[in-house]
Amino acid sequence: MGKRKTKKFASMKRMISLKDPRIKEKDRAKVQETKKKDPSEIKEKEVPKYPSCLFFQYNTQLGPPYHILVDTNFINFSIKAKLDIVQSMMDCLYAKCIPCITDCVMAEIEKLGMKYRVALRIAKDLRFERLPCTHKGTYADDCLVQRVTQHKCYILATVDRDLKRRIRKIPGVPIMYISNHRFNIERMPDDYGAPRF
Repeated sequence: MGKRKTKKFASMKRMISLKDPRIKEKDRAKVQETKKKDPSEIKEKEVPKYPSCLFFQYNTQLGPPYHILVDTNFINFSIKAKLDIVQSMMDCLYAKCIPCITDCVMAEIEKLGMKYRVALRIAKDLRFERLPCTHKGTYADDCLVQRVTQHKCYILATVDRDLKRRIRKIPGVPIMYISNHRFNIERMPDDYGAPRF
């Protein structure tokens, strides 16, 4: 039988020393040491800029008629709960609501196939406002997050936990969800409708 090669543990990569004759003179110069920081120096910190429509987490662009961005699973869950989307939104907010649906969400519903044909029919309803997408790809969650960060005039309607978690990091965006066979809303300013339970 032949010898087996065993792997050496904690073996270091071989490096050429600075005194080696193969290294040129200009490369031999040691790297300059960085300056020590002065503790009395004023520290500059970059703070993220928030839109002017936000005033202490209070979004001034929200107001009736509410524009509500609808996610795929929100439509599916409202069908399961036997809720009319537009009527239930109006019952929740006590004002006129315009459900908006992006091209990415429509593409996602169409990809789901025949099982979700009722959801597709609801999404093609004339009461839904259609929002065109200019970006590439059809991942609806990224599309909705991007649209909500650019324009603070939307309420996002979703049941997806991961998407809710992402939206909660963006200040001034209310989230509509389904619980106990009715629509509820979170992070909505107190002056507006939205019953608190």
